[in-house]
Amino acid sequence: MRVHVADHPLITHKLTVLRDVKTPSPVFRALVEELMTLLAYEGTRGVRVEPIEIQTPVSPTTGVRIAEPRPLIVPILRAGLGMLEGMTKLVPTAEVGFLGMARNEETLEPTTYAERLPDDLSGRQCFVLDPMLATGGSLAAAIEFLLKRGATDVTAICILAAPEGLAFLERELEGHDVTIVLGALDERLNEHGYIVPGLGDAGDRLYGTV
Repeated sequence: MRVHVADHPLITHKLTVLRDVKTPSPVFRALVEELMTLLAYEGTRGVRVEPIEIQTPVSPTTGVRIAEPRPLIVPILRAGLGMLEGMTKLVPTAEVGFLGMARNEETLEPTTYAERLPDDLSGRQCFVLDPMLATGGSLAAAIEFLLKRGATDVTAICILAAPEGLAFLERELEGHDVTIVLGALDERLNEHGYIVPGLGDAGDRLYGTV
C-alpha cells in the first residue's frame, strides 16, 4: 500500500477553513469540491493513458488520451458525494459508480446498504472517494468490495486520515495494489472514533443532520 500526503499550501489553507466549526454548510461544500480537484490531481498521476496522433495548427504530433477501460469513480455514500463534482471536473470521461457504506456508531463496524457498480471490474482503475479515513473499517470494506469484483488498481482519495486508520488498511489490504491520497494526516482518533483535530462529521457538515 502506498500513501501520499498532498503537501501544498493551498490545500492546507482550504483545510483550515474546512475545519473551522463556524464554517457554514454552503461554504463547506464549496471547499470540499475545491479540495477534491486539488487532491484528484495528485491521485490521478498514475491514470492509464494511450498514445494518440493529432494535428496541431502547425504540425502532426503524438499526445495521449485516457485509455480504455475508462477509470471508475466510486464515492462512498453519503459524504463521498460531496467530493464527486471536484473529481469529475478533472476526469470528465470517467464512469461513476456508487457504494453505500455506514458505520455502526456503537461497534464502529461498517455495513453495506447500497451499491451501483459493474459486476466485472477486471482491468479497471478505481478511484474511491471518502472524506474521512478514521478507523479504516468502511474504506477497507469498500476497497475489498471492488477487489472481489476484479479491480486490480485502486486509489482512495481522502481529505483527512488518522494514523490508526492507515495502520488498519495496511493490515487488511496487504499484497494489493492500493494507493491512499490524503489532504492531511491528523494526530489520532478519540474514544468515539472521530479524527482529532479533524473537522467533525463530514456528512452532517455537508448536508445537515438527518
